[in-house]
Amino acid sequence: MSAAEGQPAPALDLPTDGGGRVSLAALKGKPAVVYFYPKDDTTGCTREAQDFTAVAPDFAALGVPVIGVSRDTVKKHDKFKAKYDLAVVLASDEDGAACEAWGVWVQKKLYGREYMGIERATFLIDAQGRIARAWRSVKVADHASAVLAAARDLERGAQSG
Repeated sequence: MSAAEGQPAPALDLPTDGGGRVSLAALKGKPAVVYFYPKDDTTGCTREAQDFTAVAPDFAALGVPVIGVSRDTVKKHDKFKAKYDLAVVLASDEDGAACEAWGVWVQKKLYGREYMGIERATFLIDAQGRIARAWRSVKVADHASAVLAAARDLERGAQSG
């Protein structure tokens, strides 16, 4: 299965940094951003988390939580968040069930070697729990601002609808 635009968002209920828990069911009725990334404290993933942190106040003003998901442990998330002073929720999908459900656990290739890993992907969920926008195989540069623009468009649509 793969999460696609217009479809209901797959379930998400995971432990987070700081000993918390996040679930889309608990967020129903408001939009959210869920982004999947390969690994804490690697160059691209750090940049992506920092970029989302830089625009976190803008997402907060829209009432849109930003949730980063990887298969790293909660303990590793805590260290990553503290090291870079990140302002996004980091959820731990250690067993990979969420990655499978969202269709981001994929075959990857690096230097001719094939392996399974997390595809960098972002999903904008609307207030009804449907995927309003999906970005697959994300390139980090300018991505957070593009997601913010889409969240603003979603908000405008909700106000005029």
